[in-house]
Amino acid sequence: MKTLVTAASRHGSTSEIADYLAKSLREGGMDADRRNPDDVLELTEYDTIVLGSAIYMGHWMKDAEEFTKRFSDALRLRQVWLFSSGPIGSGESTTGVPSDIATLMEKTGAVEHKSFAGKLDREGLGFGERVAVRVVHAPEGDFRDWASVRSWAESIREAVRTTRDFESEETS
Repeated sequence: MKTLVTAASRHGSTSEIADYLAKSLREGGMDADRRNPDDVLELTEYDTIVLGSAIYMGHWMKDAEEFTKRFSDALRLRQVWLFSSGPIGSGESTTGVPSDIATLMEKTGAVEHKSFAGKLDREGLGFGERVAVRVVHAPEGDFRDWASVRSWAESIREAVRTTRDFESEETS
């Protein structure tokens, strides 16, 4: 079984989460590729898809949404996990869920959606983004919880392994 980890990221923080997920899956014995959504031309070689996006203004990025549209039929035939990155800070602000996640879950037939806290580095932002974070008083810093990312990768590995074992028993 082969896994694709793909994520849309504007400033690299979400890409780093996707990289870490792919690495964690590989360390657990899975065959996992890490690619950007626009670089994926087909899904035929993949049994499992982990798809993520940074959250901007409460929504997934266009590249990730277009990925779900482009591959909607193929995604429903595979095990799909979704993740979002972008809420920053501590406490309740890190548990944000994009407003369109229910639609994305339905479109993809996803097993689960997970939200991860993000990272904010004002230096890398454009003028409009700097104004927006100033208006909402967004705290600067790296709020990503790498142990949580690794734990989620482990739960994906376990679910895939259980499914594979079950399918093997059925064909025996």
